[in-house]
Amino acid sequence: MRYTREVSDALDAGRPVVALESTIIAHGLPRPENLEVARAVEEIVREEGAVPATIAVVEGMVRIGLDREGLETIAKGDDVVKCSARDLAVVMARRATGATTVAATATLAVRAGISVFATGGLGGVHREARDSWDESADLTTLGQTPITVVCAGVKSVLDVEATLERLETLNVTLLGYRTDRFPGFYLADSGFPVPWRVESPEEVADIAHARAELGLGAVVVANPRSRRLSGRASAARTSRRSCSSASTRRPRARAWRRTCGSCCATRRWRRRSPAPWHEPHRPRRPDGRRGGAGRRPAGPRKR
Repeated sequence: MRYTREVSDALDAGRPVVALESTIIAHGLPRPENLEVARAVEEIVREEGAVPATIAVVEGMVRIGLDREGLETIAKGDDVVKCSARDLAVVMARRATGATTVAATATLAVRAGISVFATGGLGGVHREARDSWDESADLTTLGQTPITVVCAGVKSVLDVEATLERLETLNVTLLGYRTDRFPGFYLADSGFPVPWRVESPEEVADIAHARAELGLGAVVVANPRSRRLSGRASAARTSRRSCSSASTRRPRARAWRRTCGSCCATRRWRRRSPAPWHEPHRPRRPDGRRGGAGRRPAGPRKR
């Protein structure tokens, strides 16, 4: 393992160090925003009084903390592989470069002496996993790794209920930070409760220390996004649902609202009458009055 000077000095002095994953940099965000976000996240950790340690494998060497060159290698490289815990040995032996997932980051952080890990969303049980058996290695790794993971829940595209059941089976302690509801990544509430609620970092620290004495696995601290951001996400999800159903919605007699599928901008549409003599479609005469060719023909009105 190779440590940056900043991380090494912090560990030697007993100062707080926060591990960060690198998969989101290499595979989760577009360029060049991925590099900008990575640097911004590290700066936020520093502003809060801790030292960031972004973890990756660069040319076969495990890096605990990335300098400017290492961060750019992960963010800009085209040959950076997605590296879970099972892939670490292969990537290291082949002198390859890999961005670490939650499972790999947690494994390496504990070996490096780091006990706190921050990430966006955990992996979990995929939908229709009963047929595919598709379950993230994050869950089993957390069940065996003594680390505290602060996250925004699991990705909302997963089977959240099944994921929570698996966390319980694997004896992963789950806490809700100032919330009774389990967050769904960009949503503050995934629709399911958390078993325990904590109100302060001191409570989390006490639980983590007790966990360490018992020799158990991870403590997951579910910290939801702010109401403002999760509200925007909820509105966006509702808008997307509106887009998918707008084309099949039948117009009503009054003005109705429809959402454009390309830009999700709400527009107003009026009912089109099947009759060519409907008032909005009647042509104007030279004097500005309606009538003439648009007048309804004699006879019974067809239905």
